[in-house]
This record gives sequence, C-alpha cells and structure tokens, in this order.
Amino acid sequence: MPRRGENIYKRKDGRWEGRTLKQTGKYQYFYSKSYKGVKEKMKNYKESQGNTREKKSGETRGGAVLFEDWLVDVSIRVKPSTYESYYRCMNKYVIPFFEKEKNQKITTGSVSRFVKEMYENEELADSSKKKNLTIFKIAVKEILKGSADCFAIMDLIKYPKPDDKEVEVFSMKEQRQIEQAAFHYTDKRALGILLCFYTGIRLGELCALKWGDIDMETGTLSICRTVSRIRHFEEEEHKTALFVGAPKSRKSMRKIPLPQFLLSMPVLAVFKNRNQENYIFTGTDAPFDPRCFQKLYKRLLKEARVKDRKFHAIRHTFATRALELGVDIKTISELLGHSSVSITLNVYAHSLMEQKKAAIEKFNDMYQLNADVSGAFIKNDYEIMEDSYAG
Repeated sequence: MPRRGENIYKRKDGRWEGRTLKQTGKYQYFYSKSYKGVKEKMKNYKESQGNTREKKSGETRGGAVLFEDWLVDVSIRVKPSTYESYYRCMNKYVIPFFEKEKNQKITTGSVSRFVKEMYENEELADSSKKKNLTIFKIAVKEILKGSADCFAIMDLIKYPKPDDKEVEVFSMKEQRQIEQAAFHYTDKRALGILLCFYTGIRLGELCALKWGDIDMETGTLSICRTVSRIRHFEEEEHKTALFVGAPKSRKSMRKIPLPQFLLSMPVLAVFKNRNQENYIFTGTDAPFDPRCFQKLYKRLLKEARVKDRKFHAIRHTFATRALELGVDIKTISELLGHSSVSITLNVYAHSLMEQKKAAIEKFNDMYQLNADVSGAFIKNDYEIMEDSYAG
C-alpha cells in the first residue's frame, strides 16, 4: 500500500498513478495496473536520472546542483504542501546563494556564510528564518550523509531565538461579539467560526470537514484530513490548486468531543439526511477553499466591530480559554493536535504564567482568610520574631 508522501495514488479506472518532479519543475507521470509496478517505474526513472547526471564529463557538482537534485529526490517522499515549502526555500534562498560563486560546494565556509546571510535578512521574521534554516539543514544532512564533514557542517546551522511575543487572542467580550455576528450572519458557513472557537481546529482542517466526520452518537468530531492551496507544478508558474491530504502530523489525526450546544444546533440536527462523503461547507465532493473562508472571516470581524486578527487567533483563543478554565496542558495539547506537549508549553508560555500567578494568588487569599480568623495570634508571632531579631 502507498505510504504517506509517496505521490502514488489509485485512479478511479483501477490503475495506479505515480509522479515525480523533474528538474524543469514539471511532473513526470507513471502508470501501472499495480502499486508495485508504479513504484518500480519511479525507482528506475530516479536511477536513470542519477546516472545521467553522474556521466556528465568534466562537471564539478557544486552546491546549487546538489540542492536541485535533492529537490527532485525528495518530491516523491513528502506531501505536496511540504514539497512546496522546500521548493520555495531552495529556489528563493539556497540555490541562488550557491550559484553566486561558480561551482561553490557545500563546505563549512559556504554553510557559515549562508547561515549568516539568513540571520542578516531584515525582510524575514525570526520564525521564517528558522523555517528556512530547518529546511536547509534537512537538505544538507541528506546530501552529505556518510561524509566526513557532515556533523561538523550540521553543527554550524543554528536557529535564531524565537520571537518573544505573546500569541494574539480575542478577549471574552470580543469572542461574544464574533459569536453573535456569526449566528445572525447571512452566510451560514460563518457558523464554522463557532466550531473553531470551541474545538481549536485549524483553518485547513475546518474546510476539509465532511458530514461523516461528525458522530452524533458519541458527540465527537474526527479530524483526519486538511485542505491547503499550494502551487500547481504542472501548470504555469503562478497557478495554484487545492490539495486535500493528511493533517500536519500523526498527532493531528484526532477525535474532539463537541460541546452540547453545538450538537443541538439545527444545522447538525438534519445532517443524517446529507451525503456523508460530502464536505460540510460546500455540500459537494469538493472542499471549501480556505482562502474564501478567510475572506468570510474578515467580513465577519467587520460586522462584529472587532479588531482584525489572523484566523489562527481563534485557535490561540481556544487554548487560552481552556487554560483559564483549568484544563491541564496535556489535554489541551491533544485537543490541538500538537506533535508534542513541549510545543504547547512553548506557544502558550505567557498564558501559563498568568495561570501560575492566579494560582499563587489563591495562597494569598488563604493567608488573608487565616489572618482574619486568627489575626491576633499571627500578630503576636510576628512581634516575637521581631523582638528576637532586635535582641
């Protein structure tokens, strides 16, 4: 069976189809009656391409060529959305850097200079620098695997410290205003905003929901896919297409209990009459475009007279409300679908500090209560202590 990221699919006509990216940026397609047949054809193609490149007489394989080859090799191993990130990073930053000097190789010197250039790029946020350096490190590790310099070069790729800024969240008042606006909005798809406020799901996960993902008997919502708009490599340079695939990580495949008020909404009461394979927000077998939902969200904020924030602020708001209600961090991490609890701790460090302060305040309340009940005794104890120090 096909593995995640292989780019091998079974067609409606029963045949298997595979694809791999050529150096031109276009896909090479392969067809067979079996999964094994397609995989074998793709393997042979990769080997032939590698042999062709190695046979080029007198060619010194500089860093730019090696990164181009890596892009071709990795294209059949990762999701299209992941590959788009790799492609953008390599072609916008890495390959142009290594093309500056003819046949510049991957050495401690060239890697150090690239990392320095990335750090000094004032147009990029620290989070973007970290993302690009992460991709760069993945590529360097795979290209230099087994070489004597691999570990020394890898140690040079350090990530910038994360931006020390709080996540954006809606206040309780703003959340109520948005919820009221969603209930009365003419486009009933706006109710999807409520789903995000009370489950913390991502925008792509919301747009990829099907009616069959809602289990009314158990009162749960299954998250098993996401939709994103990515570059369409078979078409012109700037064309994009919707891609439905697996969620961000294995932990993102999850079941989320739904609040009773959501389960009681009329729109869900009649869901059993819907085609379970249809997407909730389109009513068809095609998903809703996240870009269109973004526009709907922006209009809703104006309607609610709430300051504009990124859609992801809803997810942050869900996590913050959960912390305020005393939900433990492990449960919040599982509900959000984070790959590890440490991610949740890092993202919501400020909110956690507020919770710690609130917890310590309870000790202050306890002290005040004790002081009210036995104030004279406490006062006398302090006077005795002061006298002993004075003496």
